[in-house]
Amino acid sequence: MSTAEPRIRAAILTVSDKGARGDRADKSGPALAAWLGEHGVEIVATAIVADEQAAIAEQLRAWADSLAAELILSTGGTGVSPRDVTPEATSLIVERVIPGFAEAMRAASLAKTPRAILSRAVCGIRRRSLILNLPGSPSGAVENLEAVWPAVPHAISKLQGDPSECATG
Repeated sequence: MSTAEPRIRAAILTVSDKGARGDRADKSGPALAAWLGEHGVEIVATAIVADEQAAIAEQLRAWADSLAAELILSTGGTGVSPRDVTPEATSLIVERVIPGFAEAMRAASLAKTPRAILSRAVCGIRRRSLILNLPGSPSGAVENLEAVWPAVPHAISKLQGDPSECATG
């Protein structure tokens, strides 16, 4: 098994109508960037878009197709409000869904709040990028990323072509 962790470049997309209009400062994107920085991840791009399916899908697709980042995080738009369309946008552009990431995030969040059951986050792969939908609150976004982080470097290694076996024993 490969023991070297991959170099990880990340892009963070904040999905917020108010943030895109400049009516509210983005706190989730910077919280994720700080957490990732503490874990040796290079932030190569950030953006804020409105809760518009086409705009979300376009940005996720552009980052994945340009191979700009091995890890693409979205924050916001994963709930049940009428304008929450991040999962639909993500589903349009991922080539393979990885349900375990979203399931693990919901399970970890459910231990903290019963509202976690409302998350519709989608996680998957496009080209060589791992795409994770995270909640819009700064604490929820970071907590969800923490819940799945132990598997993220391995997933990225495999996406980048690591031929080693996944079994550990």
